[in-house]
Amino acid sequence: MAEAPPVKKKSVKIAAAAIASDEAADPSGAVNVGGDRKAKKVIVAIDESQESIRALRYALDTVVQPGDGLVLLHSQFMPHSYVGPGGPGTTLRLVLAFSIENENSSKVLLDKAKRICGDANVHHPELLMATGDPRDSICDAVEKIHADLLVMGSRGHGAIKRTFLGSVSDYCTHNAKCPVLIVRK
Repeated sequence: MAEAPPVKKKSVKIAAAAIASDEAADPSGAVNVGGDRKAKKVIVAIDESQESIRALRYALDTVVQPGDGLVLLHSQFMPHSYVGPGGPGTTLRLVLAFSIENENSSKVLLDKAKRICGDANVHHPELLMATGDPRDSICDAVEKIHADLLVMGSRGHGAIKRTFLGSVSDYCTHNAKCPVLIVRK
């Protein structure tokens, strides 16, 4: 009968030493906020939907605690550029107009989310706008800022719609480098 490989005790000792010492550096970058609790960096992905606003309110009410870092992330979808019937110049003008409109709507959305944070006594959240496919840009942001938790809403599409349209929350659940909390309807 084959013997099971030995358990690596070194990593357990390091984790225990980090918990025992307030001075110990946490590899995740979390900051000690008193006692044994480390501050978390929480990203809330928001868009124009009521589900994302519900997810933000849920995060503010139940997840974010004093000392935690809160990042409000809005991902702007950028269309693929192509040459339309008006030629390259017309297409470029359309893409630039679309980009400016997206940026303006993102600022309005982030300002609304910031006001909601202020109402919950969470002041000065970090505001982040990303461009590209929301699935990829959200996962990239999670990795770049070393988030401890991603919170997002779900529109509640059924299995068939998810198959054809895709689901940002489903993709992030499988590909984000941190735990994902999906707030459903």
